[in-house]
Amino acid sequence: MYAVVGCTECGTYWLLTDPRESDSATCPKCGRRHQTKKLNRFYETEDREAAREARAALLAKKHGDSAAFDEVAHVSELEERVEESGLSEEAYLEQSGIDADEVQAAGDTSTKSSRSRDEKVRDAVRAGGTEAEILDRAEADGVPRGAAEKLLEKLRRQGEVIESGGELRLV
Repeated sequence: MYAVVGCTECGTYWLLTDPRESDSATCPKCGRRHQTKKLNRFYETEDREAAREARAALLAKKHGDSAAFDEVAHVSELEERVEESGLSEEAYLEQSGIDADEVQAAGDTSTKSSRSRDEKVRDAVRAGGTEAEILDRAEADGVPRGAAEKLLEKLRRQGEVIESGGELRLV
């Protein structure tokens, strides 16, 4: 069982696992300890992904982004669309005029950093700061600015990044 709950102190939403089994829960942002039975439960389900989606929807609504959130398909639908497209990565690259073998060689990570762009953006958020500072940090770590912006927006939509006092934080 999963529940989307909210902190009465700082307003953060988070997922609580087995809310009926726990006596208390601690807010991941401000550290306030709550009695589980007194927490506001905005959504309950057996499905973790459904709970994450509900939390993301609450965060979008809180930040005035409900319309944009509604336009984005659920991640499972997006994965299905990719699978159904029938176009392999190699075929896509070749149709785009890009040599797939060169891309494969460029992607050889044996001599490169093993951290993904997503990990680099998350590390930049962990270091703290405003959105501009985080994007600058990710760009300095080798993530193209456009990609860093998209990854940061994705983390926001998924409810993994929140803004507080002008600074972004991982939840």
